[in-house]
Order: sequence, then C-alpha cells, then structure tokens
Amino acid sequence: MTRQLPLYVPAEGVRRALSGMGAMLCLAFLTACASGPAAHPGDPLEPFNRGVYQFNDVVDTTVVKPVATAYQEVVPQLVRRGVRNFFSNLQDAWSGVNNALQFKGEFAISSFTRFGVNTFIGLGGILDVASEMQIERHTKDFGHTLGYWGVAPGPYLVLPLLGPSTLRDTLALPVDAKGNLLSGVEHIPTRNSMTSLRLVDVRTSLLGTAALLEAAALDKYTFTRDAHLQRRRSSIYDGSPPEDGEVEKSPVSQDFSDVRERTRTWVETIKNPEIKQTEEVKP
Repeated sequence: MTRQLPLYVPAEGVRRALSGMGAMLCLAFLTACASGPAAHPGDPLEPFNRGVYQFNDVVDTTVVKPVATAYQEVVPQLVRRGVRNFFSNLQDAWSGVNNALQFKGEFAISSFTRFGVNTFIGLGGILDVASEMQIERHTKDFGHTLGYWGVAPGPYLVLPLLGPSTLRDTLALPVDAKGNLLSGVEHIPTRNSMTSLRLVDVRTSLLGTAALLEAAALDKYTFTRDAHLQRRRSSIYDGSPPEDGEVEKSPVSQDFSDVRERTRTWVETIKNPEIKQTEEVKP
C-alpha cells in the first residue's frame, strides 16, 4: 500500500522506460473499454491494471517477498533500522526541494534541517538524530508537487514491478529519479547494490501489512488501490483533504484562499476595531 520509492535509472534506461510506458498506456486505453459501468471512476483501466497487479504479485511471491523475509530474519534489527534511516535521510533532501517548490517554507526548512543534522551528526543518516530532536518529517515527491499546483492525478495505474501509481505520479518518476541522491553515485555496481538494498528494505517494511491483507480474505487489488489513492490524496493536502462531496480544489488554491480570507479579516479589523471588541464580548 505504501508507494515505493523511485529507482535510479540511467538516461538511456529512462528513455527506454518511458517508451515502454507509452506503449503500455496505449494498450491500457485500448483495454479500458472492457470496463463495465460499475467500474471505479478513478480506475477506468482496471482490466489492464489487474493483469499487471497479478504479474507483480507473482514476482513478489516468488522473488521479492522471500528475499525480504530472509533479510528480516538474518539481518539484526539495529542494522535494518540504520539502513532504513539512511534511505529516509536521502528522501528528506528531495522532500526539502519539493516543499520549497510548493512554497512551504517551514516544511522545507524542517526537511533540509533533518538532512543536515542526520548527515553530519547521525553518521551519514544511519542514526535518526533529527527525530530525537523532534524535527518533524514532511515527505514529499514531485508527484506531490504537481498535485499541489493543480495537476489532476489522472487514471490509476499499476506499474510493472513498481506497483500502485497514477498517470500524474508516473510522469513524475523521471524527475524523482534525478532527485534521488543515489543517482550521483558514479560507481555502477555500488549504485545498483544500494538501489536493490533500498527495494528490499521497502518490501521488508510491508511484510506485516501484506500478512494482514492476506488474512482478511479481501479483494487485495481493490483494497490496495483504494488505500493508495486515499493516502496520496491525503498526503498532497497535508492530511486535510476536502470532504467527500466538496468541490475539489488544488491545495495551492486553498492556501491562497485562506491567505486572502485572513488578509481581508485583518484589514476589516483595522478599519473597524469595534468588530473585534463585539466578538470578544459574545458569550
């Protein structure tokens, strides 16, 4: 259910991946007509997505999950925590950039501060000193940034190996790949090893959730889709998305509306001080 962190892919790999995704999307839109009238409005490509989901499930069951399980059983918890802290610290740097692109100054400062503190005091991010200092984490990627500035998510997509996404988040992947600090590692074997370790760490963190999902005997595809879309929407709105039934507005529109309303109230209070006094004496 948790969105996996983007992989670093070399420039040629990005070109091939985008070409493959283009062909995949064309096929998806051709198969979309097979969706029935009761299809989820955010998932018009459900037949195609279910096929990719089944493929991912086979790969996960036969390869990824066994590796993640072995990693959890063999590697001490303290070491695994250090690995997770290290990759989370790299994400904090990119989160700072995206918070800055959204003009969220306080969040950007927190993200960059976390990265600086954990990098220089926390042994390169292995120790999460920033959390001990109660510096909050505000994780953002380029898909969040596009959503903040009003880019609609588009149809839900299940990507081969990468899992749940949307059209907007898929188009943001190449930018996220460039923003991944692992892309700066020039030694290819080291970079590939770190990328693989990152994926194993992410999958290990999901072992408990996957077990609960399987035990619940639900439609795993539907549950994963709904949970992913709700989580991404909530994250883009910083935990306060519009209520169901409200007219959807981009977060930036909401932010500017709040600023305009506060400014108007402030100006009216200056012009008419008795307004504030009247409000204060109300029971």
